[in-house]
Amino acid sequence: MKRLKFIVIVFLVCFMMSLTACGGGDDESSSAAGSLALKLTDAATNDYQAVYVTIEEVQVCLDDENDEEENNWYTVAEPKRTYNLLELVNGVQAQLGVTDLDAGRYTQMRLIIGTEARDSHPYANYIVIVDDEDNPHELKVPSGSQTGIKLVSGFEIYENQTTELILDFDASRSVVKAGNSGKWILKPVIKVIGTTVATISGTVTDNEGLGLMGALVSAQFYDGDMIVQASTVTDENGDYRLFVEPNIYNLVAYKEGYAPKCKYIEVEPNSEYGDEDMALTSTSGEEGILKCEVEDVDPGNEDTSVSISVRQSTECEGGIGTTQIEIVMLNIADGGDYEISLPVETYHVVAETEEGFETFTSDPDDPVIKKGETYTLEIRFEPKL
Repeated sequence: MKRLKFIVIVFLVCFMMSLTACGGGDDESSSAAGSLALKLTDAATNDYQAVYVTIEEVQVCLDDENDEEENNWYTVAEPKRTYNLLELVNGVQAQLGVTDLDAGRYTQMRLIIGTEARDSHPYANYIVIVDDEDNPHELKVPSGSQTGIKLVSGFEIYENQTTELILDFDASRSVVKAGNSGKWILKPVIKVIGTTVATISGTVTDNEGLGLMGALVSAQFYDGDMIVQASTVTDENGDYRLFVEPNIYNLVAYKEGYAPKCKYIEVEPNSEYGDEDMALTSTSGEEGILKCEVEDVDPGNEDTSVSISVRQSTECEGGIGTTQIEIVMLNIADGGDYEISLPVETYHVVAETEEGFETFTSDPDDPVIKKGETYTLEIRFEPKL
């Protein structure tokens, strides 16, 4: 009996010691760890039938002060897969990977974009234009992006917990439409949505109360700069769903042939905002054309692009005072002419290009779009002094 008691005591002591070792404690040879789960979603666009992007790896930086050294980056996901971003809308997400990480603060992440075609895809990265599915267009990845797209967005890994992050790949702002060179460019615009993510959902309807398919819905705010936090397009029933960080937003809905609608919304952490419905009024026959003639600021450089934001001053439902909302955004190659159909109204245009050039901004009450007429706006960039 004494021998049995001794064996039991020894067993219990060893068991307790093993629990202490697993828990990490203060032992320098052990480190507290948690997990990082990465998902991919898209801010959709009506401009294309499909946008395919190949993601090779996702990495995080282990030493923020020496992020130029490769050994300070750690691979946390290796999907090595080609995704159609336009399938990842209205709450649909793709799992990129789950990995264990030491507990602590991480301040940088980067995405490695693939450059070689996989499976049956004609290119690693390409678009398919509506009504032209037999003619895919390759997306050229600028040389600077091939080494990784840096995402400066900090996140925390907690011991024995899983941190979930969503990479929101904005197709409309990432695809640069072909200009004079005839080449399409991929310049990824990606937001990292953290663990305090909230959701906004609702339905966009037309004059008769029917669900309106293909309306662009965005959560945005203006504080001197226009920030579009998230966007998507409505499905065949007019329904939409957005993932956003806590903030105060103007929720904007727009579809060509309809007047835009916006409403003010305050978003709290880890909350769901359903029934954020909006009804759009048809402007059929009450449109004009905005023609943008864009200067070729850097001839010979095929990677140069221009972002054009068409805005309107308005009062959003539930808001206080007048604010600016973005109606349409174009991301285009340097040089060329581009036309946009818009409802009769006064707009404000802001355009940006590469570093070294000032932002172009139109007069506050210009251009004025009139019924059946074309307004030509010359977009020219001045070098920064």
